[in-house]
Amino acid sequence: MQDKIKHCISESVTVKSQLLKDERMLQLIGELVDVIVTIFRNGNHIYFCGNGGSAADAQHLAAEFSGRFYINRDALPAEALHCNTSYLTAVANDYSYDVIYSRLIQGIGKEGDMLIGLSTSGNSANIVQAFDTARKKGMVTVGFTGGSGGLLKDRSDYLVNVPSSNTPRIQEVHMLIGHIICQLVEEQYFGKQG
Repeated sequence: MQDKIKHCISESVTVKSQLLKDERMLQLIGELVDVIVTIFRNGNHIYFCGNGGSAADAQHLAAEFSGRFYINRDALPAEALHCNTSYLTAVANDYSYDVIYSRLIQGIGKEGDMLIGLSTSGNSANIVQAFDTARKKGMVTVGFTGGSGGLLKDRSDYLVNVPSSNTPRIQEVHMLIGHIICQLVEEQYFGKQG
């Protein structure tokens, strides 16, 4: 069992080491920080979506912005789209699970807002449709995916595609990148002391 535990840890370290050496990805993370700060300064919102574990990660990152990260400060306008279970179950039942996010983006998304979709495959139909709707509305789209980027690749203004096809390892790196972005946005927007 210890060998299996070591193997899982080693896999995670390997993917994170690849990220550390990827200058393109490091530059992309920095660009995203700047874009997000600008979005907040312009009075726009950031919406997150995902399925399963990626939904939990989306909710976690939205809470880092709307709650706090390191600094005691005002809330930032960020929200995970799946938290209203009455809406989610009604739309999934009455229409289709594939439109749960696109209908909500159609209703509340504004030009200049950002939609961040977490999908390890990049092929989740409900996130793909939400990105299509977001782009029609003039929103910025950010895909957090695995290796190829899947269908979100061509629908993302910014593609954070973790170099792996292993779902748990991709999700671990999504959270690492998400936490880095939250920290740096908080520091830039409020200043290090808040």
